[in-house]
Amino acid sequence: MTKLALAVFASGRGSNFSAILQSIENGALHADVRILISNNPEAGALVTASDYGIPVQVINKKDFASRTLFVDAMLSVLERHQVNFIALAGYMKKIPPEVIQKYENRILNIHPALLPSFGGKGMYGHFVHEAILETGCKISGVTVHLVDEHYDRGPIVAQRCVPVKENDNPDTLAARVLKEEHRLFAEALQFFAEERVEIKGRRVVIH
Repeated sequence: MTKLALAVFASGRGSNFSAILQSIENGALHADVRILISNNPEAGALVTASDYGIPVQVINKKDFASRTLFVDAMLSVLERHQVNFIALAGYMKKIPPEVIQKYENRILNIHPALLPSFGGKGMYGHFVHEAILETGCKISGVTVHLVDEHYDRGPIVAQRCVPVKENDNPDTLAARVLKEEHRLFAEALQFFAEERVEIKGRRVVIH
């Protein structure tokens, strides 16, 4: 078993980040969070990280004179904290290709729908749940996938279905999906810690 040296990226309150920390505490996830990175200096996830004594870093592209400096700063932070795996826990920015290349097949994202449906640019948070309800779907769910250079297109690692109820609105559906997100993300990360993942092109096989 390999202990994941995690960097967690989050832009908001960080409920999936908190779930990851709880899974580590209860022994369900063999990992160590080395750094919390956010593009948002007001992100609630930064407070959670500080409460746990986890280093934090705000890296926002607009704060850098050039794209090169921005990417170099991100790579430098990851290297300094000896990160070997990245978890995107509600991170609202696209990961630079240079970071994806360096951490190829070692970046996981969680999405609140069953990809490849209801994914892509602009499909996040309530926009996803609203679209699902508008189309009349009876089943929604959660997807954990590897990150490539396209939004929500990386190979799928794990999925879980969530029923859509007749009286659902975006908030009630989101709450039910979020509970499964909290469970599935840690489970998928643990697959990598246990070295059970084999990647065959676009397919991910869990042994």
